[in-house]
Amino acid sequence: MTILIAHLGPAGTYAEDAAIACRAWLESTSGLSSELRPYSSIPKTLRATESGETQLSVVPVENSIEGSVTTTLDTLWQMNSLQIQRAIVLPIDHALISRAPDLASLQTVYAHPQALAQCQGWLERMLPEVRLIPASSNAEALHKLEQEPQSGAIASRRAAKLYNLPVLSYPINDYPDNCTRFWVLGVTPSPGGTHTSLAFSVPANIPGALVTPLQVFATRNLNLSRIESRPSKRSLGDYVFFIDIEASADDPTVQQALQELTQHTETLKLLGSYSIARVTC
Repeated sequence: MTILIAHLGPAGTYAEDAAIACRAWLESTSGLSSELRPYSSIPKTLRATESGETQLSVVPVENSIEGSVTTTLDTLWQMNSLQIQRAIVLPIDHALISRAPDLASLQTVYAHPQALAQCQGWLERMLPEVRLIPASSNAEALHKLEQEPQSGAIASRRAAKLYNLPVLSYPINDYPDNCTRFWVLGVTPSPGGTHTSLAFSVPANIPGALVTPLQVFATRNLNLSRIESRPSKRSLGDYVFFIDIEASADDPTVQQALQELTQHTETLKLLGSYSIARVTC
């Protein structure tokens, strides 16, 4: 059996790097072979698995510099069938890639908005007059360089090698410990592990509507490693909350907390329990 793994494409994205790590994990733990399938956006990546086109999706969820990947969170809130199977933490080291002879020759730099933000300080210092243009992915940005010799793109050195393009400067990210956490999602039940992620909404305009759910975890000494709010898109001031717990949903204490949480939330979605793998370069 060949497992199809969806990821943000085209070839050369950091999401593909994470998908390659996912493929290695599958082969080492289950002996299953897999094939990578690139998609043009994060929602399309997730919907490919929801619809059964692929068995797994690998999507970014959080960067150590720029925070949450909101497209991933918003899309998952709209879905009901996907469960987190594993988390992968990938080091992110950006390179400036271009056919231009030097930095002074550059007029434009293309990159995914997250990459532009992660390199903002370097770009302001070294290329203050250059136009910065967002792209759907860093690898997609590389395709601009063939027809624009005075343009550059931000991507990985692996992507530069893959497309046979010169690296003009490396590394260019503002912080050396830049990393991104990816989730591996599928329709099968999550396997359990060291962390549990969930999302919930609370009744609007009720004092203490968020405090009460948080106390459910605090009274049981359950550590929350992350909490994030996103607009529900129903009305201004109405939010959805995403939480990571440092425990498995199989833990009886977590099960008790989840049971009580249903009494204080409008909608509660358990996204899965999983372990975290760190990729070293």
